[in-house]
Amino acid sequence: MAASTILRRSPLKLLSQPRSFYFLSPPSTFYHNQHYHLRFNDFHSLSNISDEEQSSSMRSIFDGLKRLYEQKLKPLELTYQYHDFASPLLTNSDFDAKPMVMLLGQYSTGKTTFIKHLLESGYPGAHVGPEPTTDKFIVIMSGPDERRIPGNTITVQEDMPYKGLTVFGSAFLSKFECSQMPHPLLEHMTLVDTPGVLSGEKQRIERSYDFTGVTSWFAAKSDLILLLFDPHKLDISDEFKRVISSLKGHDDKIRVVLNKADQVETQQLMRIYGALMWSLGKVLNTPEVTRVYIGSFNDGPLNEAAAGPMGQDLFLKEQSDLLADLKDIPKNACNRRVNEFVKRARAAKIHALIISHLKKEMPLLIGKAKAQETLIDNLEIEFRKVQREYHLPAGDFPNVEHFKEVLKGYNIDKFEKLKPKMIQAVDEMLGYDIPELLRNFKSLDN
Repeated sequence: MAASTILRRSPLKLLSQPRSFYFLSPPSTFYHNQHYHLRFNDFHSLSNISDEEQSSSMRSIFDGLKRLYEQKLKPLELTYQYHDFASPLLTNSDFDAKPMVMLLGQYSTGKTTFIKHLLESGYPGAHVGPEPTTDKFIVIMSGPDERRIPGNTITVQEDMPYKGLTVFGSAFLSKFECSQMPHPLLEHMTLVDTPGVLSGEKQRIERSYDFTGVTSWFAAKSDLILLLFDPHKLDISDEFKRVISSLKGHDDKIRVVLNKADQVETQQLMRIYGALMWSLGKVLNTPEVTRVYIGSFNDGPLNEAAAGPMGQDLFLKEQSDLLADLKDIPKNACNRRVNEFVKRARAAKIHALIISHLKKEMPLLIGKAKAQETLIDNLEIEFRKVQREYHLPAGDFPNVEHFKEVLKGYNIDKFEKLKPKMIQAVDEMLGYDIPELLRNFKSLDN
């Protein structure tokens, strides 16, 4: 049959089978319809342990992390006000939350359409159009019925991990909502649809909240971050550069999707791919090559005249790879959660050492105001002193400018002196308690 008869198989059927890998059947297998279809063969089991055992092991590890946080890390964070300088205090809902996938991109790159493609339906509040239509951060999660919950309401619910978003104020909360619906995919993960990043004249109109700060907050909570690009909008605006820069430290979570790739011919697509990689290399500033998925992630017919036979086969394989990446998120959620917890503990320890060092540098009686001003002005030098004294990696230190801004609102002399027992407790947690916790349960990778 002609290539125009290929069907697109529902991605949900792939994602809803967490125990198997799937590969494409030969591209010559076509079905008579106006959409193209993916046929997958069951390859092998992802895991030798049952879903019940896997869930039990994950729950035990999460409970262990909760206990360690309350007993050893939280006291350190409270003593040195870590939650004001970096991330809000963790709650039980932060440990119990489902894995999260965040979609970012300029307007009309297909973020909302991509989500509709995964869910095989729209979600409450979804809008699709050529101009900016999604003007809110929308969390799409599982619920007993279809409904929309305003941001002010969801951030005060104890069973939701969004309490920390209150720091961005009412201006943001009015642009934040939760969309609930019963769906098998949402039982395993939560999706985050974001406003389109503006470009050109539009970005001159400032948002009424810290868009980059909100993005950074969600990035820290996410298990996967998808950056969507349109082949006709490869220019990375200033705001988009700031957004991508705010993802620093989460490079392992980032995947790039070149969407709507069937709108250009194969030769053009090769040039666009090269241009995109060059632009991303300048913004991400990492030696590793970012994974880029190429395809047309929607439920409409493939533009076969532009894609050609080679493009059709490529899009099928790329979609298969991307869906397999998404399918692995629940399985890898435990490792990701432990990794984020360890990063937080290391950051909180360094924060405590910095604060206690600054406290020690303050005079006992007179000249405190001048001394504080000098310490803040020379904060980068003080960071290096702490780094040398405790033999710490420079890459684990916080952003100097942000630290300065927050520190200006504090009286350094009022902070606590160094409490070695608290530092020792965190060191024991990192060096013994967490490895022991993981050894007590079956590895999720076996």
